[in-house]
Amino acid sequence: MRPEEQILPALAVPAALQDVLERLCRTGAALSRLIAAGDPARELGASSGEENADGDRQKLLDVIADEAFIDGLRGSAVRYLASEEQESILQMSDGGSLALAIDPLDGSSNIDVNISIGTIFSVYPAAGSAEASFLRPASEQIAAGYIIYGPQTLLVVTHGEGVLKFTLDRDRGCFHPAAAKMAIPPRTSEYAINASNYHHWHAPVRAFIDDMVTGALSRNGQGFNMRWVASLVAEAHRILTRGGVFLYPADRRKGYEKGRLRFLYECAPIAFLVTQAGGSATDGVDDLMRQSAASLHGRTPFVFGSAEKIARVTAYHDLAEAGDAALFGKRGLFRS
Repeated sequence: MRPEEQILPALAVPAALQDVLERLCRTGAALSRLIAAGDPARELGASSGEENADGDRQKLLDVIADEAFIDGLRGSAVRYLASEEQESILQMSDGGSLALAIDPLDGSSNIDVNISIGTIFSVYPAAGSAEASFLRPASEQIAAGYIIYGPQTLLVVTHGEGVLKFTLDRDRGCFHPAAAKMAIPPRTSEYAINASNYHHWHAPVRAFIDDMVTGALSRNGQGFNMRWVASLVAEAHRILTRGGVFLYPADRRKGYEKGRLRFLYECAPIAFLVTQAGGSATDGVDDLMRQSAASLHGRTPFVFGSAEKIARVTAYHDLAEAGDAALFGKRGLFRS
C-alpha cells in the first residue's frame, strides 16, 4: 500500500474512531497474510501451553493476534482495552476517549482445519473508570464489527448507521466497500445450533428445534436446513448475508447454566451488528441490547438472526414460564 493511501475509506465518524478502525484493519490485514501463508517454523493451530483469562486453552495464533492488536492500538484514542485473552483491562493511555473490547481470534478451535475464523471488536466511549467503560448496556456501543479471515478477508462494521462491508484487496493492502449495506432477510430456511447438546437443552429450545426440523414453522411444511460451524464470526456472517437463526442457549450442564459465549467480547458486538441489519438478538427471552455484562468475562445465552424466528424463540420461553408444559410434548408449539 502506498503511504498516501488509507487502508479504510473515510467513514462518517469522529477522527479518533476512524483512526482506531484503521488500526484494527492494518492489524487484521497483517493477520490475514499470516493465516493465508502459514508459518513454516511454527504450527499456528498448536497449543501455546497457556490458558486465557477464562480458563480456555490458547492456540499459538490466539496469542499472536492478541499481542498484535494491543501493539497496533498503542498511541491511539483507546484509553482502555479489554481482551478476551487478558485477565484484566489494560490502560492504554491516560487521556484517550474510547474503550475497546476485542476477541482477537474467534473460532480458534478451527485453525488447524482451515475454517473461517475472525476478530470481533466493540467500541464504547471511555467512562470514569475502566470497569464502568465496559460493564454497561450494549446499546451504548458507538461501533462494533468483525474481520473474517476466510476465502476473502472482510471487514463488517457498524457505527449506528446500518452495517457496512469491506473486502481486503491483498495486492494493494486496503479495504474496498461493498455497494450496499448489509440487511438480514426477514424470513429464513436455516438455523444454527450444536445439536449434539439436544438432551441438555431446556424444553422451550427442544420444542423450537423440533418444529424447525419437522417444518412446523415453515409455510409449506418443509424442514429447515441446519448449519453449525463452531465459529461465531462465521455463523454471524452467514446470517447477515442470507438470513437464519443462531442459538447458543443455556442448558443443564455444569458451566453452561448461563450459556458459553462472552457477553462483552462476542455477544454485544454481534447483537449491535444484527440489530443494525434489521434482525434481532436476545438471550432467548430478553433484548440483548438492553443488557449489560455482569463481569468482564461474563457469559450469556445468545440467540440472534431473522427477527420473525427470534420472536418465536421468545414465545416458546414465555409459554413455558406461563406453565403451559403440555405444549412442549411431541407436537411442539404452533403446529397445525
